[in-house]
Amino acid sequence: MLSASDFASASWELVVHVDHPAVEEQKDITLRVSGDLHVGGVMLKLVEQINIPQDWSDFALWWEQKHCWLLKTHWTLDKYGVQADAKLLFTPQHKMLRLRLPNVKTVRLRVSFSAVVFKAVGDICKTLNIRRSEELSLLKPSGDYFKKKKKKDKNNKEPVIEDILNLECSPTITGSPVSPGLYSKTMTPVYDPINGTPASSTMTWFSDSPLTEQNCSILAFSQAPQSPEALADMYQPRSLVDKAKLNAGWLDSSRSLMEQGIQEDEQVLLRFKYYTFFDLNPKYDAVRINQLYEQARWAILLEEIDCTEEEMLIFAALQYHISKLSLSAEIQDFTNESEVDEVEAALSNLEVTLEGGKADNTLEDITDIPKLADNLRLFRPKKLILKTFKQYWFVFKDTSIAYFKNKELEQGEPVEKLNLRGCEVVPDVNVAGRKFGIKLLIPVADGMNEVYLRCDHENQYARWMAACILASKGKTMADSSYQPEVLNILSFLRMKNRNSASQVASSPENMDMNPECFVSPRCAKKHKSKQLAARILEAHQNVAQMPLVEAKLRFIQAWQSLPEFGLTYYLVRFKGSKKDDILGVSYNRLIRIDAATGIPITTWRFTNMKQWNVNWEIRQLAIEFDQNVSIAFTCLSADCKVVHEYIGGYIFLSTRSKDQNETLDEDLFHKLTGGQD
Repeated sequence: MLSASDFASASWELVVHVDHPAVEEQKDITLRVSGDLHVGGVMLKLVEQINIPQDWSDFALWWEQKHCWLLKTHWTLDKYGVQADAKLLFTPQHKMLRLRLPNVKTVRLRVSFSAVVFKAVGDICKTLNIRRSEELSLLKPSGDYFKKKKKKDKNNKEPVIEDILNLECSPTITGSPVSPGLYSKTMTPVYDPINGTPASSTMTWFSDSPLTEQNCSILAFSQAPQSPEALADMYQPRSLVDKAKLNAGWLDSSRSLMEQGIQEDEQVLLRFKYYTFFDLNPKYDAVRINQLYEQARWAILLEEIDCTEEEMLIFAALQYHISKLSLSAEIQDFTNESEVDEVEAALSNLEVTLEGGKADNTLEDITDIPKLADNLRLFRPKKLILKTFKQYWFVFKDTSIAYFKNKELEQGEPVEKLNLRGCEVVPDVNVAGRKFGIKLLIPVADGMNEVYLRCDHENQYARWMAACILASKGKTMADSSYQPEVLNILSFLRMKNRNSASQVASSPENMDMNPECFVSPRCAKKHKSKQLAARILEAHQNVAQMPLVEAKLRFIQAWQSLPEFGLTYYLVRFKGSKKDDILGVSYNRLIRIDAATGIPITTWRFTNMKQWNVNWEIRQLAIEFDQNVSIAFTCLSADCKVVHEYIGGYIFLSTRSKDQNETLDEDLFHKLTGGQD
């Protein structure tokens, strides 16, 4: 039998802080509880003592010292380990968050601070009408990100008023009907596929959406170009180490916002994290395509990715064209049927690159693997030797290139055979100078073997370049994506082939263009404004007839064709090394890069990976590949969990297929990315 004193000692006082505007007088509530009381019982006692009639279903207990939510309401206090010294907070799970989108617009909406980030991003994307939420995540900006802007604000007496799209009423609370935005699960087109505007007749289907037609247009249309002054004030990474700093702040997808120290109404960046854009479709993805275009545009303008001056002008011409169409009211009148057919045909070609390939009937006999054979010129860099190319007879079959002194010797032993599986393929092109080169970085035991090939004309270059790109991924020319890859390379070359005969410099359009808005500040400094405007208008002649959405897709495609596309950088120290290196993480490979020179040293492909794991005590990531190759490194610019999640995330995304009906295996994602923390 328990005496009254024994009973008293079995129960104890628990202080809970209540986060509610109506509970002003006494924020702290003291409850008498015992260890066998479950969390749901504690919440019931709290609500009874607060005595305010309202819906408390979104409230939950947060344990400050342990930095965790007590969401399992059937668990007892003893099971959680809660004792009298615990500081508990009774607070709503959904709070306001400011999201800086890729188009530099800020959206304020209610987000779950208790769900893991992977789930929270899924809810955010439903509200904003962005499909394939697994490609995006939240990034906490580094101190450098707003540094220049803040410096300017100090000298400015007027406060800067941020343009915020407020979606405060968005119902994204778990368990209640979640707004589908404008995105229909039945895949009924909700956008005009030519100009990307919402199909207004469908607006009534989703009347509960916080996104009105006007708001949706804000997210689906590109914003007016920033002034050159504003552009110059934005943070620009100058080195690979700077770029590595930008990627340090990715939030852990398997933990909640609150667990990662994100405060209510804090600003975080919503960005495309994984550069594998699955099933991009203009009929359903106007917001997604526009935000992707904007992320690509800012990456070019702020030099987060390098490109040549020739490529910069192509990007500038496309931006100018998109900007003009976005501002023009004429886009509402693009309803000519024949034009729709032409656009659909062009977009179906583009979809191949952007969604990862589809069936192609041009190759009737899949067992007969095509081969390429032609005269090309070859150069191998050596110290103190001028860059001289020597002609050989090249034969490309399967995933290898063999070359011979001449065509007659093809049946004999080649001079050398290059296996391109796992190599880096870098375009070395200057269309104006009629230079069509391919740079191959082939992995060997002690680093990278560098080989340059030179083609005679566009068609030859497109065929060989496409074959090299596929071979680097372990695919042959029999793959259905070969012909579309050739066509995409040719179309990009034609955009670069500016029509110099047209007298565009004196065009009246020149007068309303501010060319410095469309190129990086460093590029703008190299040229006079009139000269730059003339060159952009010259390049614009090749894209002037494109409809709006196709122009955005072309921009994304051109971004994807850049050598550095899809590489996310981290500063690391490899086991056994005495100096720091840069690790580049891509959708299909890891690259070790010299931090000082930026030259790739070694490439490891995910297809050759056997296993990877983390030693959480020393924060070291170890990876094993085929042929007894193993590497280990510690990450210096971010937590090793961030890099671990990147690798697991890309492997997870490679498992997606169209027959999944857009449902994701969330457990598999967490299994591949979560680690054993």
